[in-house]
Amino acid sequence: MSTIDTVVIGAGHAGLAVSRLLTDAGRDHVVLDRGRVAERWRSERWDSLRLLTPAWMTRLPGWYPGGRDPERFLTAAELTTYLERYAASFDAPVRSGTTVHRVVRAGGGGYDVRTDHGTWHAHHVVVATGPHGPNRVPVPLADLRAAELVPSSRYRNPAQLPDGGVLVVGASSSGVQIADELARAGREVTLAVGRHTRAPRRYRGLDLFWWLEATGRLARTVDDLADPVRARQEVSLQVVGRDDLDVDLVALRDRGVRLVGRLQELDGDSLVLDGGLPARAAEADRAMHRLLDSFDAYADRCGLGRELHPRTRPRDVAADPGPSRLDLRAEGIGTVVLAAGHRPDHSWLGVPVTGPDGGIRQYRGVTAAPGLYVVGQRFQHRRDSGFIDGARHDARDVVAHLTTGSLPTRAGAIEEPAA
Repeated sequence: MSTIDTVVIGAGHAGLAVSRLLTDAGRDHVVLDRGRVAERWRSERWDSLRLLTPAWMTRLPGWYPGGRDPERFLTAAELTTYLERYAASFDAPVRSGTTVHRVVRAGGGGYDVRTDHGTWHAHHVVVATGPHGPNRVPVPLADLRAAELVPSSRYRNPAQLPDGGVLVVGASSSGVQIADELARAGREVTLAVGRHTRAPRRYRGLDLFWWLEATGRLARTVDDLADPVRARQEVSLQVVGRDDLDVDLVALRDRGVRLVGRLQELDGDSLVLDGGLPARAAEADRAMHRLLDSFDAYADRCGLGRELHPRTRPRDVAADPGPSRLDLRAEGIGTVVLAAGHRPDHSWLGVPVTGPDGGIRQYRGVTAAPGLYVVGQRFQHRRDSGFIDGARHDARDVVAHLTTGSLPTRAGAIEEPAA
C-alpha cells in the first residue's frame, strides 16, 4: 500500500485544475484515471462535437488558451490536446489506466483508495469524475424491443446508425445537436421534447456567453437562489458550437424534424406521448425573452445600445401537441438515440455522502466526511461550475479548504465554512 497526502480521482479538466493548485501548494498527490487525460472527450463524444462555449471560456488555474481566435469553438480533439498540454505544463502526476474500485474510510483515519493497480492510503480524496454517469433511460424505454437503443455517449455519426427513421429522446444540447446532424444527413428524425432551455447563439452581435459573463449570471452562486435543487437540475442550452447554425426547436422544425411530446409509457411497439409540448415550448420561450430583456437592460445601463446590433428576437415555437402515440415499426423508426441526460454513479464510493439522486452532497466542494471533497459538479457553487471555465473557482475552494481548513471568499480572503 502506498501512502500519500491526496488522491484526485479523474484526470479531466476539473481534476487537473485541482492538481495544478495542489502542485502550487507543494502538496504530495496523485491523479488517478481509468483511461487517459480527458478520456471522456476521447471516447464518449460524437465526431462533429465542438464545445458549446468559446475558447476564452477554457481558463484553468495558471493556464489560458489565448490564441489568435478566442471566439472559436474547440473540437473534442483540440480540447484533448489542450488538456494534455496543461497537464504537461506542471508535470501533473497522472496515473492513467488505473480504475478506482472502492474508496473507504481507513481505520487510522484518512481513506483507502482501492484500484486495479493496488491501494493508496490518502489523508484527502478529491472526487473529480464529473456529474455524468450512465445515460438516463426513461422508464418507458427499458423494455423496448422494436428499435435499437443508442446512448448519446455511443453515438458517433449518422452513418453509424441502422437504416430507417430515428427517434431522439431529449431536447437539451446533446439531443438537439444530434437531431440536427441526422436531419441534415437526410434521415427522418423525430424529437421527443421534455423540459428545455432556449437561447440564441448570438444576440445583438455578441456571443451568448459574453452576455452571461458580462451580466454576472455565470458568477451567481447557490447562495443567491431560493431553490438550489431546481437550479442544479436545469437542462443544458439548445445551442451548438458554431456561429452559423441554430438548433432550437424552430430551426429543427424548419429542417424537417418532427416534434413530439415527452414519453409516458410503452404499449407493445408504440410509445405513448404526453400533450405537454406546447406548454413546455411556451415556457421556454418566455424564459428566453426574460433573459434577453435582462441583456437589453444591461446594455442600456452601460451605454452600449448604439454600438450593438438592433434588438431582434428569435421566433416563438408555437408547437402543437403532436401525436399521442408513436408506433415505431409502423413509422419505420429503427433507432432510438437516448439524450435525456445522465444519472450520477458513485457506487464505488463507500462513504455515506451521496443523496437520493446519487449525487454527492457538498457545499463548495466540502462534504460531511472530513478530508473528502468533490469538484466539477453541475452548479457546484457557481452557475458556471458545469463548464470548463468554472472548474477553476471550485478547485480553488477545494484546495483552500484542504490546505487551510477554510474557504476563500470571492475577494480572496478566508472565511470559515458554514456548519
